[in-house]
Amino acid sequence: MLDIRFVRKNRDFIEKVIKDKGYSLDLSDLFSADERRRQISVEADELRKERNLISKDIGKKKASGEDVSALMQEAKDIEMRLNGLEEEEKAVWAKVKDILSRIPNPPDESVPIGPADNNKVVRQEGDLPEFSFKPLPHWELGANLGLFDFARAAKITGSNFPLFVARGAKLERALINFMLDMHIEKHGYKEVFPPFLVNRDSMFGTGQLPNLEEDMYALKNDPFFLIPTAEVPVTNLHRDEILSEDDLPIYYTAYSACFRREAGSYGKDTKGLLRVHQFDKVELVKFVLPETSYDEHERLLSDAEDVLKALNIPYRIVLLASGDLSFAAAKCYDIEIWSPGTEKWLEVSSCSNFEDFQARRANIRFKRKSSGKAEFVHTLNASGVALPRLVASLLELNQREDGSVAVPEALRPYLGADEIRG
Repeated sequence: MLDIRFVRKNRDFIEKVIKDKGYSLDLSDLFSADERRRQISVEADELRKERNLISKDIGKKKASGEDVSALMQEAKDIEMRLNGLEEEEKAVWAKVKDILSRIPNPPDESVPIGPADNNKVVRQEGDLPEFSFKPLPHWELGANLGLFDFARAAKITGSNFPLFVARGAKLERALINFMLDMHIEKHGYKEVFPPFLVNRDSMFGTGQLPNLEEDMYALKNDPFFLIPTAEVPVTNLHRDEILSEDDLPIYYTAYSACFRREAGSYGKDTKGLLRVHQFDKVELVKFVLPETSYDEHERLLSDAEDVLKALNIPYRIVLLASGDLSFAAAKCYDIEIWSPGTEKWLEVSSCSNFEDFQARRANIRFKRKSSGKAEFVHTLNASGVALPRLVASLLELNQREDGSVAVPEALRPYLGADEIRG
């Protein structure tokens, strides 16, 4: 969330940010409410001064035996007016905060301005494979090999929920363990296993609420949400805390199931594992010093890339334009992997720098050793990586003409096999 003082001084810039990020938000009510809040503050201060003077006067007159009933009534009237102003101030401030919470994070100056068409492919790693046969899409491969069962998943729950079975379930588990071990042992992250349910404050802190509430699964009888990503509980580990400068940087990795309604996306790329409502993901979250956050962003990207390099999966890095950035991100790289079965690039990670946007919402600060001053940390996160499309691409890239699938060497110790056969 942005500071009201910054918004007040930079109205034209903020209105451009809202437009560049593809949102529609009228700031007139914000500035009217902010102006009224400041007026109330002045009026309340004047009344407090007047109350203090009357209180002193009452004391003097009482000491000299004079009648103070009129002054007492005047003091009572002032107190009532003050109470009214304080109640109004609470309501006005709530309105200011609500509108502020709907203003997206400004994009970094390195971000292309415009819609998703302005996304920039930064580089591509690995060669696209050539097949001597027509490669099958993963949903056909998986059905032939008995790896997942979408029909029974639909019976159990509904459409676009996966059911991994037998070696498919073991493949999912093997990939999770492989990625967690890499990020812990090679990259120095600390593993956490967070709750899969969070409260409204947690969802607000990372920026899912209020704008994205329709995309979230909310419980009917309890004030909780199913997490859309482990970013939410892990970032909120330090909500309302003041960290030491020596604590930073902090790196966390976490596995979680993720749940997204994907409201408004029905019918888009819904075959197989391409767009599901429940999926597994290994997440990377960083809390860093403001002056290091963009160097940390590049290292975070590299950490996610290492997964794909180890699995010999061709991928490309895409710098998102302002209109394709998430609400909370200042800069984001998408990592996309190649799917020969669909002949498409599939996103498996969004690597984002939020600067202090989430930290302000979640009140996560650190204390400078040099000044003793508390400042907001910078938060970053990336999928390291998401599994549905990783599984899809891995199967399609490593398929053989006889229908079997070769297992990448780095994954063999986790799966206990060098191939998957029917």
